[in-house]
Amino acid sequence: MIRLLLVDDQEMVRAGLKLILSAEEDLDVVAEAANGREGIDTARAARPDVVLMDVRMPVMDGIEATRQLVADDAGAYRVLALTTFEDDEVLWNVIDAGAIGFVLKDAPVADLVNAVRVTARGGSWLDPRVAGRVMGTLRGRGGNVAAASIDALTEREVEVLRLVATGATNGEIADALYLSERTVKGHISAIFLKLDVRDRPAAIIRAYDAGLVAPR
Repeated sequence: MIRLLLVDDQEMVRAGLKLILSAEEDLDVVAEAANGREGIDTARAARPDVVLMDVRMPVMDGIEATRQLVADDAGAYRVLALTTFEDDEVLWNVIDAGAIGFVLKDAPVADLVNAVRVTARGGSWLDPRVAGRVMGTLRGRGGNVAAASIDALTEREVEVLRLVATGATNGEIADALYLSERTVKGHISAIFLKLDVRDRPAAIIRAYDAGLVAPR
């Protein structure tokens, strides 16, 4: 059972998400919060597997809440940001804060459920409709992937990166490429270093930017 925390300032949105997610046999909404501050306190008490975090909220927004949760216990909180098209910079900032992925609020139910499951098992979810917009923001900040960065990746590292971009976990990558999980972790660390990124979502964005994978 995947334990979920919903953090959104709109009660109707939380109710809708709970109705959708609780209908799945493997998903359990164990707690809710109405702002980022409450979200942090509730996450520390409930210890959910995935935190669905709205970005725009009063008291404390989802970006700062995500940053504090990740700093509080790196790796313990897997934050899936709930976003809109309103502000490209916000989309990038929530990933920069440590969210493991993001999904649009108007995403199809199947995509939302899949995003939660992928995030819970250790993968990353990047809504393909937002990827191009985030890449534009990245370029504007001088973060575009140079050809030399991609050229620096070995053939195996490119294979690993492509699988990372599908949301595959380390175990799934290991099975697909007949490698040990330890070896996969080593390849991912090398990819992060060569592409100058610190996490999987940022690596996925650079994979899209470099044309290694295409939006669905």
